[in-house]
Amino acid sequence: MLEYFSIKREIFGLDISDLSLKIVQLKKKEKTLSLVSFGETRMEPGIIKGGEIKNDNTLARAIETALKQVRGEKIKTKHVIVSLPEEKAFLQVIQMPKVPEEDLASAVVYEAENYIPTPLEEVYLDFQIVPPIHNNLDHYDILIAALPKQTVDPYISSLKLAGLEPVALEIESLAIARAVIKSGMTISPVLLIDFGATRTSFIIFSGHTLRFTFSISVSSNHFTEIIAKALGMSFSKAESLKIKYGLTGKTKTNSQKGKVKKEERKIFEALIPALVDLTQQIRKHLEYYHSHASHEHLPPGNKKVSKIVLCGGGSNLKGLPELLSLELKLPVEIANPFINILPEQKIKTTGLTKEQSLGYATALGLSLRTIKEHD
Repeated sequence: MLEYFSIKREIFGLDISDLSLKIVQLKKKEKTLSLVSFGETRMEPGIIKGGEIKNDNTLARAIETALKQVRGEKIKTKHVIVSLPEEKAFLQVIQMPKVPEEDLASAVVYEAENYIPTPLEEVYLDFQIVPPIHNNLDHYDILIAALPKQTVDPYISSLKLAGLEPVALEIESLAIARAVIKSGMTISPVLLIDFGATRTSFIIFSGHTLRFTFSISVSSNHFTEIIAKALGMSFSKAESLKIKYGLTGKTKTNSQKGKVKKEERKIFEALIPALVDLTQQIRKHLEYYHSHASHEHLPPGNKKVSKIVLCGGGSNLKGLPELLSLELKLPVEIANPFINILPEQKIKTTGLTKEQSLGYATALGLSLRTIKEHD
């Protein structure tokens, strides 16, 4: 979103969320991409809350620690591309008459005032032209993205305090889509669900770009807290049971059968209200999108969301794809964040499992951007 310079250099991706930092560096040799560095560092609650940095000095120290803990090659560059919080962002595809290229930026800024709910002097604004999938355009489709300066500036400050030089800052959903949408294009809309530790984001990608994003508080940690309260146990014990049984709770031995079924039933029953909330939220936002998605240049018959793709660490919850598919009457699949990086059979050589990679979708997408822009 915010880009400072684009001279070819080594750059790594840094995904900053409320409770963790994830680092990824990709390198390209000839036509082959490889994952050379990656790592995740947990942070204490309160450093960042709801995407807002509460203590930039503490965050800077956490970043310095995270850089020392990466697996693979040591991060030698100071140049970084960083994620910005989805819940603070404004994204919209607008239509603009075709004007000379040198006049486009000022025309977009002028038009953006009609869409962005915050005064333009209080936000950072960026845009990109969206090419059509079907039919040539007699106008521009423009994706505009904006974030409040009061949200963004502490990220820049924290990075500089950590001795880093931000090359670009990008909204999470753009990085996620770059990682999990094959070749960056779909012929029908796809709903990406990023099921994270503290929130869940809905991202509709259509054609060559995002069309709609929204975040809700239902999250992986929320599920764990519900289980802990319902079963009267610690958060860590509840997290362990959630991972073990998920929404299916299959047994391993006949001698454990009764106990496992009882625990499985209690976990599922405890989660029913949150699961109902999640499916209702998805349904509501799908209905909203379908009723507002009249201006998209897609082939006839491809206007509605065709499938749901899950990413984020919380999407590893057993039985979640099956439950969502049953309730929403749509195909649901688990994302492959390496789909634009490596053949599937080579993922195991990276040091990241498929399950772990789901939590690295944003960081992988950030690093992939640096590769694509240097091609």
